Order: sequence, then structure tokens, then C-alpha cells
Amino acid sequence: MEIRQLATFLKTASVLSFTRAAADLNYAQSSVTGQIKALEADLGVALFDRLGGRIQLTDAGRRLVPYAEQLLALADEARADVGGAVEPAGSLVVGTMESLTSYRMPPLLELFQHRYPKVELALRPSICAETLQGLRQGTYDLGFLMEQATEHEGVEVAVLGREPLALVAAPGHELAGVAGVETGWLERQTVLATEVGCAYREGLRAALGEGAGTFREYGTIEAIKRGVAAGLGIALLPAVTVAEEIATGRLARLDWEPPFTLYTQLAWRRGKRLTREQRLFVDEAVRLVAEEATAVVPLSAP
Repeated sequence: MEIRQLATFLKTASVLSFTRAAADLNYAQSSVTGQIKALEADLGVALFDRLGGRIQLTDAGRRLVPYAEQLLALADEARADVGGAVEPAGSLVVGTMESLTSYRMPPLLELFQHRYPKVELALRPSICAETLQGLRQGTYDLGFLMEQATEHEGVEVAVLGREPLALVAAPGHELAGVAGVETGWLERQTVLATEVGCAYREGLRAALGEGAGTFREYGTIEAIKRGVAAGLGIALLPAVTVAEEIATGRLARLDWEPPFTLYTQLAWRRGKRLTREQRLFVDEAVRLVAEEATAVVPLSAP
């Protein structure tokens, strides 16, 4: 087995296309297929099933993926140590979500840009279910999650902290300023929500019960906040995303606590040996993101 062959195998396994792997690696397609065939001959097994114009990993191919990742990570460590490379470099593909990208990650991105300029971060917006799938398939190196559960099949996680949520409405809403809002009072409200599969949307849906409340999908957090401020409904969002609007009085936080808890997490595929750059990202995320995860947002502007 050669390191180059393993790198080509991993790229092909992640995109499931010889043509796309060749383009991403800047190889001729014949070079990709030749390396894969040579690796298969060396191991004595087929790594991909060829199905017409499509390919998929065989059982042997799936078993090879974590070993290939560890071998490549070790090779990178060896180059850095023996070659005397001090500065971290390379690319990291990170699955994330709007609330974290816009409101929690700027300090982390700024830190990497200034302290580790040779590390290229590629952010891939996705909901948690898509991020988990990307981690298991090797499409993402790391991924942020915001979930009630902190254990997930096939991945390991670093829990950054509890993610406070805020139920917000327009300042003139009938429930604004009411002490001890009860869950039953929300059942007749219109809820402006993110897409299906979002953890805080699904948590609120479960709390209200099937058929209770009218959920209208508004897409982005910014669109939801504008809709709420205009009196079109209420919304449950991460508290960090509405802190400024509450502080300035553009939104009011309702006195209601969700009957569930979400945790912000950073995840990677189970059994994967993290590279130096990936470990740096995890360590800095734990340090920076966790510091803000327990911030308290007031019920109303002072």
C-alpha cells in the first residue's frame, strides 16, 4: 500500500465517483482508476462495486476507510515532526449550522485566520442529521451539532456546553411581559420556524403536541427574527441569536422555559485519528465556543 493510493482511495470513497475524485485531486481519471486497481490487487479484495456508471464501497472498502484515515494522519504527523514543519497547514471541511456559523464561530474563524493562516477552513451548512451522515461517510472532517442527545452512532463528540434557547415575540405581543407563560397558552400561536429536522423546532413541536400550533417555515434565522418583530408569530431560537434584539427592545423574550435541553457539540467519526490541525480546531472550539454557550439572555431590554 502506498500513501498516494490510500489518499486517492479516501477521496473516491467520499465522493463515490472516479471522475469527481480525479477532478478534486487534479489527476487524470485513468490515474485514479489505476491507483485503485493497484491497491485492490495489493490487498486481494475489491474495494468498490462498479454498477454501470456508479460505484459504491464494498464491505472491504468500508472496513479500509478508518485504517486509511489513520495511516494518512500518521504520515502527516511524521512529515511535520521529521521535516521540522512548525506551522499547521491543510484544509478542514466542517459541517455546521447557521446559528453557530453566524453567532458563535466568528471568533474561532478569526483566530484560525490570524494564528494558523495556512489552515483552510471550508464550512458546509447542514442540519444535524446531514452533518452526522457526512461525518460517517468521511465527507466532513468535523461537524457541529445541536442536539438533545450527546451520543451518536458512529461518531465521537466533544460537548461544548448547554445551548440556551429563547422564545421570542414582538414587544406588543399578548404574552410579552406575562409572568410564567404556560405551554398550553402557546398551542394557538403561530410559530415561525426553521426547516424540518432542526432540533429546537422539533423540540417545540413535541412540547406542544401533534396538531397544536401553526408552524410556518421561514428558512433563515434572520428572516424569522424579522417576521417575529413584524408580529407574524413567535419563535424559539438559540438565545445567542436574539440577544441583541432583546437588549435593544426589538424583540421580547417570553417567560417560558423549554421542557428539553440542547447541547452544542463538535463531532468526528468514531475511530478516526485526528490530525494535528483537526485537534487544534477541536481544542480551540472547546475553549472559545464553550465560554459563550452558557450566556444568560434577559427577558426584556433594561
